[in-house]
Amino acid sequence: MREKDIRNADVLNRYLELVQEDCREFFNDKKSFTVVNCPACGGIAHSFEYNKNGFDYVTCNNCRTLYARTRLTFESLKQFYSQSASTEYWVKEFFTPMVEARREKIFKPRAEYLVSYFGQDRGWQIGDIGAGFGLFLEELRKLWPASNYVAIEPSMDQAKICEKLSVQVECCTCEELKGYDGCFELLTAFELLEHLFEPALFLEKTCTLLKPGGYLFLTTLNGEGFDILTLREMSKSVSPPHHLNFFNPVSLELLLKKTGFDIIDISTPGKLDWDIVEGMIMNEKVNVGSFWELFAEKGTLDAKKELQDWISRHGFSSHMRILARKRT
Repeated sequence: MREKDIRNADVLNRYLELVQEDCREFFNDKKSFTVVNCPACGGIAHSFEYNKNGFDYVTCNNCRTLYARTRLTFESLKQFYSQSASTEYWVKEFFTPMVEARREKIFKPRAEYLVSYFGQDRGWQIGDIGAGFGLFLEELRKLWPASNYVAIEPSMDQAKICEKLSVQVECCTCEELKGYDGCFELLTAFELLEHLFEPALFLEKTCTLLKPGGYLFLTTLNGEGFDILTLREMSKSVSPPHHLNFFNPVSLELLLKKTGFDIIDISTPGKLDWDIVEGMIMNEKVNVGSFWELFAEKGTLDAKKELQDWISRHGFSSHMRILARKRT
């Protein structure tokens, strides 16, 4: 898989420009910001990394989580997501044209991963948190038709799209969801933890929603991933106010255990780390050091594939996948 298979570079760059414009419009008042401790371990000690769009990113000295220490208050963040021009652009111009490509390359493999682990359809109650266009629920329902599906989606527009799939839709955040405590055998949340003001509260809520022994399936960004560490503030994954929390396999396991889960699997099956870095070197002339520039220019296709395989296999991809079980 290549980065161009799931996102248009020009559209992504325009989206990030709009995010910067929205930041200047929405957050010119310092009252919009607050300061937090490490979202994984709660630690105070940290090392400054860089400032991007007015947000200070630091690394926790205890668990090495990379996070935005200065971040928007919860209410300011909700206002941004509901009213900003960049959010509307992301849905209409960035995501919608790539729906089918992302279905095939991203959401279908996630459904197949669950089937490979759990086997045949168990008739579960399954909730997808931040369901978006409902692509994952559609793909999983093809494989597990006897299960019951709930789309938990705070965006009214995207919740309406999910309603067309004939699944139960709850138009709210996970934290606001009522009437489902102890109801789910499986909850999923993809590319969500990095956005949250308080990830621990989110995970505590998911634990409450799950039946004893129920499962949580997550994907999120790994702050110790190759492209994020190589590109640093030039990384397009570091995009405040959206991406605030960059856990790593150790710190995310720590947080999950603290919020009531046991770990079944943490892996980094990403396929795009080198492709992202190479694209920044070749297309945007980002300086990441002489060796990587040489490798981008003269490395063979086999060498680049072997590098990506090594990154993924040894836990250094920026794409992290987690399966956890509610502790009984």
